[in-house]
Amino acid sequence: MYPKPKVSTSLDTELAEALKTNDYSDCIRRLDQYYGQVKRQLLRYQSPTTGLFPRVSCHTNEAHIRDSLYICSAIWALFQAYTKRIDDDRGKGHELGQSTVKCMRGILFVWMRQSKDKVEPFKTNQCPKHALHSKVNLNTGLSLNDDTYGHLQIDVVSLYLLFLVQMITSGLQIIYTMDEVQFVQNLVYYVERAYRTPDFGMWERGSKYNTGTPEINASSIGMAKSALEAVNGCNLFGEKGAAWSVIYVDIDAHSRNRSIFETLLPRESSSKNTDSSLLPTISWPSFATHDTFLYTTTKEKIIKHLKTPYGFKRFIRDGYGTVLEKREHIYQNEETKHFENIECVWPLFCCFLVIDGVFKNIESQTKYYKDLLFNQLLRRDPNTGDYLIPKYYYVPPEYIDAEKADPGSTPRIASQEGSDSSVMYLMGQAVLIITQLLTEGLLQTVELDPIRRFMPSYDRTRKIGRYSVFQGTASDLVVQVVLIAESMRLQAMMATYGIQTQTPLEVEPVQIWPPSQLVRIYELLGINRKLGLKGRPARPIGALGTSKLYRIFGQTVLCYPLTFELSDFYLSHDMALLIDDIKNELHFVGKYWRMSGRPTVCILIREEHLRDVNFKEMLDLLVEFKKGYLQSGLKIKTGRLQNLISSSCFEHLDFLHLYPSEALPKLESFRQLEHTMGIGYQSLTDIPKALVYSESTDVDFKTLYEHRPTWPDIMDALRTCDTLHAQSQLLAILYTREGHNFALPDGTTVSERLERLLRQAGALRHWSVVRYCSSILQKLVDSISPYITQILVSGKQITVGTYGHKEVAIDHPRTPKEIRQLLYQVISEPYGVVLQQEIILYVGRLISTTPHLFDGIVKIRVGSFVEAMKYYLSFKNEKQTKLESLAPSQVRRVLYKVLTDTDLEPRERRLIEGSLGRVPQHFYDKVWVVLGRTHAGLTVAGQHMASGPTITMMSQNELNFMTKVENFLCQISAPEYRQIVVELIKGAVNRYNTDREEMIGINEFYSESKNQTSAYMARTVLDSLLHHSAPDCKIS
Repeated sequence: MYPKPKVSTSLDTELAEALKTNDYSDCIRRLDQYYGQVKRQLLRYQSPTTGLFPRVSCHTNEAHIRDSLYICSAIWALFQAYTKRIDDDRGKGHELGQSTVKCMRGILFVWMRQSKDKVEPFKTNQCPKHALHSKVNLNTGLSLNDDTYGHLQIDVVSLYLLFLVQMITSGLQIIYTMDEVQFVQNLVYYVERAYRTPDFGMWERGSKYNTGTPEINASSIGMAKSALEAVNGCNLFGEKGAAWSVIYVDIDAHSRNRSIFETLLPRESSSKNTDSSLLPTISWPSFATHDTFLYTTTKEKIIKHLKTPYGFKRFIRDGYGTVLEKREHIYQNEETKHFENIECVWPLFCCFLVIDGVFKNIESQTKYYKDLLFNQLLRRDPNTGDYLIPKYYYVPPEYIDAEKADPGSTPRIASQEGSDSSVMYLMGQAVLIITQLLTEGLLQTVELDPIRRFMPSYDRTRKIGRYSVFQGTASDLVVQVVLIAESMRLQAMMATYGIQTQTPLEVEPVQIWPPSQLVRIYELLGINRKLGLKGRPARPIGALGTSKLYRIFGQTVLCYPLTFELSDFYLSHDMALLIDDIKNELHFVGKYWRMSGRPTVCILIREEHLRDVNFKEMLDLLVEFKKGYLQSGLKIKTGRLQNLISSSCFEHLDFLHLYPSEALPKLESFRQLEHTMGIGYQSLTDIPKALVYSESTDVDFKTLYEHRPTWPDIMDALRTCDTLHAQSQLLAILYTREGHNFALPDGTTVSERLERLLRQAGALRHWSVVRYCSSILQKLVDSISPYITQILVSGKQITVGTYGHKEVAIDHPRTPKEIRQLLYQVISEPYGVVLQQEIILYVGRLISTTPHLFDGIVKIRVGSFVEAMKYYLSFKNEKQTKLESLAPSQVRRVLYKVLTDTDLEPRERRLIEGSLGRVPQHFYDKVWVVLGRTHAGLTVAGQHMASGPTITMMSQNELNFMTKVENFLCQISAPEYRQIVVELIKGAVNRYNTDREEMIGINEFYSESKNQTSAYMARTVLDSLLHHSAPDCKIS
């Protein structure tokens, strides 16, 4: 434990031994003091039946899982301190370890009782009704009858998984049976979708308005990310555990949590610009980010906005504990304004910053907050001398007005909870004990964090084992690429261009699987009929998951990515889009791969690809691979699969041995195409290309026939028509009128005929017919949910609907089923309903890679985006080009041009910007100024926004205020007029001094430059708007 000093004499040796003995004795004495303190302050309140702890020492009925976990971690920390330092602690360390196990197993039993009714339905429908209970009866572990409490707290389940791995790694045996292993595996499924699950967060209240509404919280997502990293590859039985007691994590789900967490930071949620709950997320115990910039900006923002001399506010306008808060759980409208500047402040977060300072080796931070705690904020127990940490400090009633008028000018009083040994705030005491153990040198950081979460994954000691872990390199990664040709004649043709490929038969005994087969295997993971658990939901395997090789039943398997799966949606027919997707997938894997071993990406080349007019671009990409890098700098290594296996990342799916052979699914690998006639194609010129098909779409058959009878009119027209356009519209009438199973004279049903027509139109690249058939059949683009979530967490909302008609907002993540139902209910125009799906997909991709394109846009109104694209085509002399007739890749290019083209005339620019809903920088700050200087508010085109409720309910920087202003402005139907109003508000506040005397017409006015119109309109605003109080600001 203590290193031997170098000595030169026997006297020095004796002195060193005496000092070592004294240090050892002092260590025992101080640890024994903390043992007594833990017994007095924590263990005496542990339930003898469940092992849980109350939140406050005087409570006898309620146990909060989060509080119990932090209390348990303090007991475990002292256990670590004893076992790492003391040879014979006379059983104290063992007692502490067993108390830790008791609590962790108690929580496990509480949740296992809810496995069938809560965990299983939550896996497919992440809603509060199905959430595991985060508050239970202290002595029975049963649920409490409290319907108003927000049990959906993703961070609690994540924290349990994180501490479970830490404690198992330290040597404690917590999980005993395979039933428990399978339940923990299902807890992983429970938190995997944290990135799209609005929850009630650390403060159990949801949004800051405390109206019972959950929201996406960065702290919860960060906790889930850390838990997934920690538990992946963990053997729950410890070092001597069986191969089938290992936990598996979907690394693509982890990547989505990481991406969205980092997008949200330094913000906590839509309603909270920052929150102290982010401290335990970015530092101990979670260490959810190792990005120095994100960590620093988040911490500095918390300190800047929430720090006081008495501790930290939880968030701005937090009413908890204040003398003004009514004891009802739910707030009324405008109530949060009353709490501004008098929020309670919590010393607890000073403890978190001391711990953070120790882990980050920031001595000044550690000393500052330690001094603040021990010199000013903590109390002493008069009987034992133990330090006590108040739960919070509040402003007493007599100082409320003075504190509101001059924040920080009045003294605060410590809450009764935590200030007396009879009403101790146990979670605070637990974190304080950990703080003391660390600062006194009785506990090392690696003992509090044995899995070394505080270090970036690439700096941790590499584990050698059968299971993949998050230990990859941060830079200089090489992505391995295997080119698989569908047939031998395709392979031979590719060889003529110098591109070496392998066929499925040539890579044997390695098998090439579609990702859907891997999904079927993973569905067996975590099944437990006794607990009512069905295993992994049938979620697709993403780009990172298909970049591993798998060992299944003694066979080696490589899956090709979802990009090459024959999709039910029409985007797969566009080769240019496929090429972009391949590039994006390789860059994504290269950027976010953090596993041990290199990623191996299988690129599947099909014969149908050759017939595409854009296949030359695919060849160019494959030739680029031979250089060893892409233009972006990503390193690529191509070669035979057999030569790449040794450096690949492997995943061993050992859990399949638990099932009898008859219970396993029948699996099929990708089949090689066989040709009976020769090799065939020698070059691209030999391959029949897809026809360049064109036909008139001017005739509206729907209008002509929708009121005519099915027999004989429509059936005769369907039999005699010779265009795909006509067939699609006639079949659509039958589909709507007679139903999808209506039998046609050729023996097929209407839906079967539409599917066949869709494939035919796809092969001919007749995009308007493809989109029309897809709409009638109510197709949904693959993986639309993650893109919607990406948009939402980027600080945007989404609306779908027909332009100029009803729109419906999507302000929280939805399931694919919900999205399909919403789209096809709200959007009646057939082309619009699928085009809007494309736009959501493209916006979701762009906003994650180039977010600056959406600066100034708060709400993505997808119908208006489509309208802006139509305007753009008309500006570029393409009035005859219909958006629905363009290839998907062309639609994406038009969208990009709409977002980036600055070479537009003033009227054109206003039409585009008004349709997009883009406003200038700091515009919403200027609206806040207007509302703050008017009594009645703002009136635009007959629509009114009251100043009082807006300013009272919201704060200037929160997203909800921006969204309210955006909704207010979007009541103006004409986009160019709406943009003029935006310029007026900005000009009114800036008060341009230039003059424009001549009168012009409104259409000419729209065409004037921004400076001229702003100056003209600014003169119409009364000086009193800025210098005096005005009753109302009207714009019409």
